[in-house]
Amino acid sequence: MSTQSQIYGGAFAEPVFEAQAVFRTLMDCFARPGTIGRLSTAASPPPPLGEASGAVALTLCDHDTPVWLSPALSKSAAPKWIAFHTGAAVTDTKNEARFAFFEKGAAVPGFDQFGLGTQEYPDRSTTLVVEVEALEGGQPLVGRGPGIKSGIVIAPKGLPDVFLDLWAANRAIFPRGIDLALTSGETVLCLPRTTKLERE
Repeated sequence: MSTQSQIYGGAFAEPVFEAQAVFRTLMDCFARPGTIGRLSTAASPPPPLGEASGAVALTLCDHDTPVWLSPALSKSAAPKWIAFHTGAAVTDTKNEARFAFFEKGAAVPGFDQFGLGTQEYPDRSTTLVVEVEALEGGQPLVGRGPGIKSGIVIAPKGLPDVFLDLWAANRAIFPRGIDLALTSGETVLCLPRTTKLERE
């Protein structure tokens, strides 16, 4: 049962300043895949939507960006919170969404169920925002590709066992494909579709 305080509260205290700061951090993390950025904001979204994921929603979502939410998020105050603070509509159709949000521990379906863009417009795809247990301490993976000088080791904790298979299939359809932002607490790690991942 959502309360009015959950729906109307918890957004940025200084919307313009904080949204600009979050946007800069996200763009830097997508430009330098595998680096961990801190989104130091006052966002307090309704559970189970995490702080960093809420900050991403407040910054990137608007009335032109349909949002898909995991089943648990859909049943929480998150849909009304996102709609009230960003104007974004929640969709039940995965491949229509520009952003898809998953709480920590949520099952992540195959990436090909979401919008993958087209050869002519590869940017018309879904960005997945997935909260994990931690951005460090998991199975080490080596990332290579644009924005990475030689190779970077990442070790998110809480990724599904089939993640590498999902990611390899996603890279295989480049320039189409989803982009991924992993969140934990106030931190974020971004993986554009151009990044190749393999076990260390």
